[in-house]
Amino acid sequence: MTATSPRIALLGFAIECNRFAPVSTREDFANDVDMRGNALLVEARKPAPCLMPDMPGFVTEMDRTGAWTPVPLRIASAQPGGPVEHGYFRELLAEFEDGLRKQGPFDGVYVSSHGAALSTQSDDPDGDLYEMIRGIVGPDMPVIGTFDLHANVSPRMVDTISVFVGYRCNPHTDIRERGVEAAQHMRELLGGVRTATAMVKIPLVAPQISLLTATGPYADVMNYGLSKVGGKVMNVSVMAGFSYSDTPKNGLTTIVTTRDRDLAAAEALARDISSRAWDMRERFKRRMTSLEDAVRMAVAVGNDPGLPPIILADVADNPGGGGRGNTVQLLKALKDAGAKGVICGVFNDAAVAEEAHRLGRGAPFHARFNTREQDAFSQAWECDATVAALSDGRYVGRRGLARGMACEMGPSALLDLDGIKLVVITHRQQCLDPMQFEQFGLDPALARTIVVKSRGHFRAGFDGYVPAERTYEVDCPGLTSPNLATFPWRRLPRPVYPLDEETTWAPA
Repeated sequence: MTATSPRIALLGFAIECNRFAPVSTREDFANDVDMRGNALLVEARKPAPCLMPDMPGFVTEMDRTGAWTPVPLRIASAQPGGPVEHGYFRELLAEFEDGLRKQGPFDGVYVSSHGAALSTQSDDPDGDLYEMIRGIVGPDMPVIGTFDLHANVSPRMVDTISVFVGYRCNPHTDIRERGVEAAQHMRELLGGVRTATAMVKIPLVAPQISLLTATGPYADVMNYGLSKVGGKVMNVSVMAGFSYSDTPKNGLTTIVTTRDRDLAAAEALARDISSRAWDMRERFKRRMTSLEDAVRMAVAVGNDPGLPPIILADVADNPGGGGRGNTVQLLKALKDAGAKGVICGVFNDAAVAEEAHRLGRGAPFHARFNTREQDAFSQAWECDATVAALSDGRYVGRRGLARGMACEMGPSALLDLDGIKLVVITHRQQCLDPMQFEQFGLDPALARTIVVKSRGHFRAGFDGYVPAERTYEVDCPGLTSPNLATFPWRRLPRPVYPLDEETTWAPA
């Protein structure tokens, strides 16, 4: 080790891939985060960085705990989408490899990951990355990665890592804390601690809406695992996985990292946690609210100010899971029913946003949605609208996952659809922060119905306005429908619960 100032390579590759969504391109990464060298480090140290919070958390904690020499290579992340163009991924991998070979020697490597990536030619790009890193730096160098709890974990990802650090919260309100944790582990490993990691996977692929960590079965499994952290147990990560990736890696996976290379203890605890998860598998089933019932409730609260407000989550069109953010079934049904007091966001349609900016505030026009992108779910729809407000789409998140992050929706517009206020954006993303409405002068506290295109992260952003018991997940078609039986699975391991009720499992 470099005695006075250990040299730590910093890099990142993060995307959550939906097998059924359009291919993710280099432009998708360029529109989100793709930066090299010192620019990465400068961004990580900003008060409101555009990076996912784990990298700033890691850098800040390393700065706080002693001397070190960061060697930033490159970080690339994109909004969830389809498999990544393999040519782009190969270029990225080659650049990481070149940097590790030419800018060393290093004393450690930190990677900001997601863990549910695909490429058009690989089911395990994350495994490709970690295997490459380990092959260059050798068997003993500390390699630490942070992962989304929706990671689909392969043995290659675990066998090549020193400490596997998964998010603990869903919605993901602890990402920065996991980066801080990774830095603390790095300091331990630099001090001579050595680790062992073990994983156990069970054939449980639950609907994404049943994976919240405040209450429910996943919360119970997660809390039990975390109660075992301490002493020899350095980290417990219970990764639920991302069903829509449709890979052989799918399945709830427990990863345990122990100190003193105690592999037997890591394996035993991973089996214990996984067995508990399997025993409560029936609790992972969850029902949604029908479109008809959702519209009926929205009309009722709009007509009766004595009724408490509600949130309707369009979970099947969640851009945070690869949805396009532009399905119209729920929006059209609310409009046809004459619902009032509705605010809806965020709707991805660059052409409509562009036209609104061209016409200007106050202009009435006939909005034509999905003229550039139409498929089985993103259907064309037209209605009269008025441009109520305009924005460049830039904001700093103030709650939940986006808190403290510099975010950008691109040129955006608030449209008045007579009873419905609709936020239309240019850069596809989910609705997760009140600032996505507030930048247009809207106060979510005054809305009767809040409609969000999001699966779950909106909960940490809007729980101050509407409690969980008045939040409804609406059963509509889309690329992220929790109704898993509707997808044409090709690579998902079968049988798997709850798709296959007869699935069995026992710990090895």
